[in-house]
Amino acid sequence: MDSRISWSEMEINCLAEIFMKLGLDDLTLVVPFVCRSWLAAVRHPLCWKKLDFRRVDVLPWSNFSKTFTFVYSLPCFSFTYFLKLAVKNSRSSVTELRLPLKFTSSEDLKFISNECPKLRSVALPILNSDDEAMISELVCKWKDLERLELKFSPSNLPELLKNISLCCNKFSELIISGEIREEDAMAIVSYVPQIKKLDLSGSYLSKKELLNIVKGCKQLQELNVNGCIGFQGDDSEIIAKVSAIRAFKSERCKLYLEDAYECGDWFCLNGYIF
Repeated sequence: MDSRISWSEMEINCLAEIFMKLGLDDLTLVVPFVCRSWLAAVRHPLCWKKLDFRRVDVLPWSNFSKTFTFVYSLPCFSFTYFLKLAVKNSRSSVTELRLPLKFTSSEDLKFISNECPKLRSVALPILNSDDEAMISELVCKWKDLERLELKFSPSNLPELLKNISLCCNKFSELIISGEIREEDAMAIVSYVPQIKKLDLSGSYLSKKELLNIVKGCKQLQELNVNGCIGFQGDDSEIIAKVSAIRAFKSERCKLYLEDAYECGDWFCLNGYIF
C-alpha cells in the first residue's frame, strides 16, 4: 500500500509555507490553476506577505504581461490590477514590498499606504517631483517601517527623513542613490542618527558630507559607498574615521567623473550636469 501523501492532499498551511517562496508570476499564473487545494492554499495571506514586483517583467509586451492579460480577461495589461490583486490576497498583511522602477502611479502609492499598514521594508519606484512630495506624507502610515530603498535622491529628503523620525520608531536601514547634498547629509544625522545600515552606493557624495554622516551616526554597522563620486575610496582620513564600522565598502570610488569637467560647483559629462 502506497503511504505517500499527494501534493493535493497536504494541509493548506503547509502548502502556503511552500508557496510563499515562489515569485508573483507563479502565484498568479500557475499555482491557482493546478487543483482546488492549491487554489485554496495560494489564497492564504502568508503567500502574499512579501511582494517583489521587480522579479517580474511587467513591460506591456513581456510574456508575463501578455499571459496575465489573457488569464484575467483584461483588455490590456494593468500593473494597478496586478498590484491590487496581490494586496487583496494579502489581507493587509504585506510586510515587504518592492515596486518596479516604473509603471507605479500616484494612485497606486496611495492605495499601498492605505492597504499595507504593516510594511517593514519598502523599495520605491523612481518618482516625479509631485510624487516625491507625497511620499513624505504617506510614509507616516508605515509605523513599523525598518527599511527604505530609493533608486534616486528625492528633492525633499530632509522632510522625508523628518517624518520617518516622527512616525517610524524601528527605522534602521536606508538605501539611496543620487546627489547627496549638504542638507541631505545633515538630515540623515539629525533625523535618523540611530541608523544601522546605510547604502549610498553610486551617489555623488563629497568627502566632507561622508565624514559628517560617519561622525553623526555612531550606531552605523554597515556603510556602503561603492562607486561614489566625490572622494577616493582609499583616502587615509576616511579609512581612519570608519574604523569602528563593522562593514565598510568603498570600491570604485573616484574624486571626479572620468571624461568630466568642472562647471562651478557642478560636473559636466557628455552634456549632462551632475
